[in-house]
Amino acid sequence: MLLRKTALVLALATTALLASTATATAAPADPAPATTTTTPFAAAAANPVIVVGGLSGIAVAYEPIAARLRADGYRTFIYQLPGLGLGDIPASARAFAGYVDQVRASTGAATVDLVAHSEGGLVSRYYLKRLGGTATVGRYVSLGTPQYGTYVANIVAFLGLGSCAGVVACQQMTIGSAFLADLNAGDDTPGAVRYTTIRTLQDELVRPTGNAAVNDGATNVLIQSHCPLRVVGHLGLVLDGTAYTIVRGALVDGPVRPNCLAV
Repeated sequence: MLLRKTALVLALATTALLASTATATAAPADPAPATTTTTPFAAAAANPVIVVGGLSGIAVAYEPIAARLRADGYRTFIYQLPGLGLGDIPASARAFAGYVDQVRASTGAATVDLVAHSEGGLVSRYYLKRLGGTATVGRYVSLGTPQYGTYVANIVAFLGLGSCAGVVACQQMTIGSAFLADLNAGDDTPGAVRYTTIRTLQDELVRPTGNAAVNDGATNVLIQSHCPLRVVGHLGLVLDGTAYTIVRGALVDGPVRPNCLAV
């Protein structure tokens, strides 16, 4: 039963990926205009926030969480992974490094905060750990990132579809991949960056869900540990109100106090 369910999820994800590839460009989205609205959650001097998309995630898919951030007063930008994240993750991270510099130059900010979904969290962590990004990032928040891999990626080979059907990023997200062995060697949380991971028991694409957490002092939040009845899927992490209340708290270094009734 689990194998059939996983295969179905993988098929649906592949369909969505192909549809997205047909309609989206490979170039990162240009920075959205900064807003001037401020609230108690974000002072005018707060770091700009870059929302980092995941595999097959077109920029418009992240507008809902970006809109929440802008409403809370943050200067918010969306980064769409090059080639929709199908290619080499370190290469995507190098492109992302240039984007961070672009945002810093356009805003005059010394540092930015990152809110990264799925593969975007791996791209961001590689930037932090291997490309000197800890000097330019204040906070890292991941949503459903397979930090230690996912057997949904491994299952493709089991089903006879080859090594992730030739998708390099999928190969790198398999449990035990050389990429993950390198990324997770040593300290998971380098630098003075404040690290937060958010995961959900209903994540269809990160299995086991515990692999969405990191070690070495990060704040790892399982939504259902605080809100047992909350049902949130992988894509839902960027839409869900409760998940957003965790993101909002992380961006102000606040305690983990999710609002289980948030919409």
